[in-house]
Amino acid sequence: MVVKNKISIEKLIELKYKSRNSALDCEDAALTHYLQNSSSSHFKNHAISYIKQILNQHSSNVNGENEYSAEQTLQRISFDDKSIPFPANSKTEFSFIDLFAGVGGFRLALQNLNGKCIYSSEFEPNAKFTYSKNFGKVPFGDITKDETKAFIPKKFEILCGGFPCQAFSIAGLRKGFVDTRGTLFFDLEEIISKHRPKVVFLENVKNLVTHDHGKTFKVILESLENKLGYKVSYKVLNSMTHANIPQNRERIFIIAFDPKQVPNYKNFQFPKELELTKSIHDILEKGKQDDIYYYKKDHPYYPELEKNMLSTDTVYQWRRVYVRENKRNVCPTLTANMGTGGHNVPLIKDDYGIRKLTPRECFSFQGYPSNYVLPNISNGKLYMQAGNSVTVPLIQRIATEILKVM
Repeated sequence: MVVKNKISIEKLIELKYKSRNSALDCEDAALTHYLQNSSSSHFKNHAISYIKQILNQHSSNVNGENEYSAEQTLQRISFDDKSIPFPANSKTEFSFIDLFAGVGGFRLALQNLNGKCIYSSEFEPNAKFTYSKNFGKVPFGDITKDETKAFIPKKFEILCGGFPCQAFSIAGLRKGFVDTRGTLFFDLEEIISKHRPKVVFLENVKNLVTHDHGKTFKVILESLENKLGYKVSYKVLNSMTHANIPQNRERIFIIAFDPKQVPNYKNFQFPKELELTKSIHDILEKGKQDDIYYYKKDHPYYPELEKNMLSTDTVYQWRRVYVRENKRNVCPTLTANMGTGGHNVPLIKDDYGIRKLTPRECFSFQGYPSNYVLPNISNGKLYMQAGNSVTVPLIQRIATEILKVM
């Protein structure tokens, strides 16, 4: 017998989670990638093997069936349903892969421009779960492993990657390529060399340019230009000045064109500045928020917060021992560690007291839409995901300029 009705990807992933109590892995990634790229046989063998395993294990839980034909069942699995807010586009104008995908900021931006994501990879388990809840696709894992790279489709047009910035961050130890996280760039180099996309679209912290007196960035440029033969443009842009998002967030963007496939690459220009018309009040949630976000008067920080937080028109930061006000009346740079307490915590004063930003507000300060799903995981993980993300409208503006010359 075979499954007669549609089964959602969400249901299958839920069965996996409940039965094995394990993180989403390569098997889940292969299955969900196949379902969203059904015209390709690239993932099919892995998908059939895995669906047979899942459905045989859980025959009593899926439509009351006892035996399953894996290949026929695959044809009845639905990914384009209401439980997935942002499934892959059915009609597309270009293809891209999403490396170091986080929770999908690059993907959201490029899908808005009619791009189709045909491969994604992300290492952090909770980010993978958030990504799967929104896109119906589980990212593959550790991109340093050959078995993960082997799933990358042969041809695609744009490679996207907000490759890890901890090794280059001002707040970090500034070890650069001495830090193993910095060497992940060379996995990117290997993938670019093998697949030769038309465009490479990378994002990192602005400190990458000046790290180690410019030596780190010189290595990256020499790799892209001299070793791989790409033509590179780069620029530091601010979400506040280039995306109409009230967050003071500077990042470097690196755009590399293959001149053989994009002969008019010289026409590329980064987007121009925009007037900031949005204020923090366009982002902040209205009314009283959950009590967990408010500082109680007996909190040891409260006297200092009350003394220094006088305005309701800006976002403050608690910097370990003092309060810092953003004089531009915007949100200061969101960071990955803002949910760990005691440092870089974004705070506001509202009509009900002094509180932290909610995870939803942090995602909104990165330009994520209101229907983006924040799953039932800890707030600390959600804060980390927002802080590690890209600002979606800025990515979309840059991608628009890429497409003009691609």
